[in-house]
Amino acid sequence: MGMDNNLEKFVTMLRDAAGPNLESVILYGSSVAGDFHPEFSNLNVFCVLRDTSFPSLVGLGPATKWWSKRNQPTPLFMTRDELARSTDVFTIELLDMQQHYRVLFGEDVLKDLRIPTRLHRVQVEYELREKLVLLRQGVSVAGGNDSQLWDLMIRSLPSFLTLFRHALVALGEPAPDLKRESVEALSKRIGFQSTAITRVLDIRENKGRRTQFSVQEVFAAYLAAVEQVTTAVDKMLDSAPDKV
Repeated sequence: MGMDNNLEKFVTMLRDAAGPNLESVILYGSSVAGDFHPEFSNLNVFCVLRDTSFPSLVGLGPATKWWSKRNQPTPLFMTRDELARSTDVFTIELLDMQQHYRVLFGEDVLKDLRIPTRLHRVQVEYELREKLVLLRQGVSVAGGNDSQLWDLMIRSLPSFLTLFRHALVALGEPAPDLKRESVEALSKRIGFQSTAITRVLDIRENKGRRTQFSVQEVFAAYLAAVEQVTTAVDKMLDSAPDKV
């Protein structure tokens, strides 16, 4: 069953399970942005419910289990009020969602959603620091295990790619939609060496093989690139004027 057929069936299952409690179903992410990779990209779904009580969520179990068996992430569930009140803490996620999405059912709840940017750069700084700390923890656990080191880079890469693009936004630069273009643009903006980042992206997308490279060398350069970006963005944003 193809991507669109799976989506159509999933939406039907959600509508049957939730009934009038389901206000909106939205597809967002790489599948809409034009940067979808069949093997590694997910079909990200956002659902707005009128009621998110325990019984309501339990009732969605058969539909979400069916979706999970197709190796897709469980949808995000929010009420309309929660969505409106989350714009100041989920700025990265909602800005991304609002930029590229497709309404699969119900009302377009993102169209007129106002997302304040005053805390956007704070979230970018925080998440870069957090993901860097987690990456260092992962290195300490993986030690010299080549397979674990490759897996750690491949798993962590999507988060860093998102944050690199939002770093451009926070710095007032145009942010390309495509991953490689964002990495290149940020590399030019702050002058970091991006080879390891693009190399891991190649391997993640089956455009390169792990056996071509020394994982120790790639990881060292990958970690150094993330550290350089985090430090540079932190300093640049701290010296920039506050935005409303």
